[in-house]
Amino acid sequence: MKGFDPKFKDFPDYIIGITKEIWEDRGIATLHDYYAPDIVVRSPASVVVGNEGVIAATMATLAEFPDRTLLGEDVIWSGTPEEGMLSSHRLLSTATHLGDGVYGKATGKQLTYRIIADCHAINNQINDEWLIRDQGAIVRQMGWDPKDYARDLIAREGGPDNCVQPYTPANDQPGPYKGHGNDNEWGQKYADILTRIMNADMRVIESEYDRAVQSEYPGGSTGHSFGPVDRFWMGLRAAFPNAEFKIHHQIGRDDPMMPPRAALRWTLHGKHDGWGAFGKPTGAEVFVLGASHAEFGPWGLRREYTLFDETSVWKQILLQTGDL
Repeated sequence: MKGFDPKFKDFPDYIIGITKEIWEDRGIATLHDYYAPDIVVRSPASVVVGNEGVIAATMATLAEFPDRTLLGEDVIWSGTPEEGMLSSHRLLSTATHLGDGVYGKATGKQLTYRIIADCHAINNQINDEWLIRDQGAIVRQMGWDPKDYARDLIAREGGPDNCVQPYTPANDQPGPYKGHGNDNEWGQKYADILTRIMNADMRVIESEYDRAVQSEYPGGSTGHSFGPVDRFWMGLRAAFPNAEFKIHHQIGRDDPMMPPRAALRWTLHGKHDGWGAFGKPTGAEVFVLGASHAEFGPWGLRREYTLFDETSVWKQILLQTGDL
């Protein structure tokens, strides 16, 4: 781990360790050390440039959810300490909504939801990030429908002309990381599977997934076997049938004591011109930022985790249709 603090035994230990240090150990000031001053953090809801914005957002989240935990389920990574490394970090977060904030008045609701964060790190510092929280799971557990939450958020942020704009290619900011992952066979296999699905070859699900596959999808949805996998991907693709699907980052890993696994970061960009997961077609131009993790076993793809932010998709649709 050349260039990194020797207290971290390897890159996953660094990623999991600093996450706990910042959030649970209240070491928010360590963001000055662990995050570059000009870091670009892209989430489906916004693009934030600069460490100060990250620190402010962290404190706001902790004011609203003071008991928040971030449990690192996996870190799938590529690169070298010398050239920089990219971690795709999957977390399970628990939190109680004890303070007023971006989710409205404190409800006391207890939440459980997943996050996938892709971070580029070099010399003990993160300088580029793509962050996806399962906002659909969060708002549903608070009693909201994601579309209604997005509509309410637009109003609370000052209306369509003043609200925070969701992340799209139009407001993206370039960061220092230009890599695309590695060429490990498991990353390639998973990329081929998702590409076939997005090309409407749904037969790949029964041929490449384990019949007992466990799936974890947006909205905190857990499924078993082929049916939920087919319904999820079909519903997403049907809503945006002509959108361009693009894989931006692809990692495969073979690690001791772990199944072969893969991490993909992808986008879907185009018109909402089909019936599917987002209801009646509106013709709105939508940009979906997604991240997926997969684990493979002797009978195929045995666990799949995919996240995108349903509320940010709805926000894009509502801002364009004026259905406010």
